[in-house]
Amino acid sequence: CSASANKPLLTLFTKKPCPLCDEAKEVLEPHKRRFILQEVDITLPENLAWYDKYKHDIPVFHLNGKFLMKHQVDIQKFEDELTKLELQND
Repeated sequence: CSASANKPLLTLFTKKPCPLCDEAKEVLEPHKRRFILQEVDITLPENLAWYDKYKHDIPVFHLNGKFLMKHQVDIQKFEDELTKLELQND
C-alpha cells in the first residue's frame, strides 16, 4: 500500500511550553492516520525566520508547505483541505 507515501504533511510551528499547541494536537488526534505531523520548534536557531514570522501566532499549521491556520484548529477547514489532497492523490 503506497498510501503512506502520499499522506499530506502537516507542519506545526510550536515552542515549549505551548498549551494551545497541545490542545490543537488533541483535536487532530482522531485524524492522525490521514497525515504526517512534523513539529518545528521556532525557538531553535535554525528556525529564526519562522520565529520572527510566527512568535505571536503559534500554533501555526501548514499543510504540504502552504499556510493553513493559526491559533487553533479549524477542524472543518482542515477536513476540507485534507479531503481535497486525498482526492488529488487517488
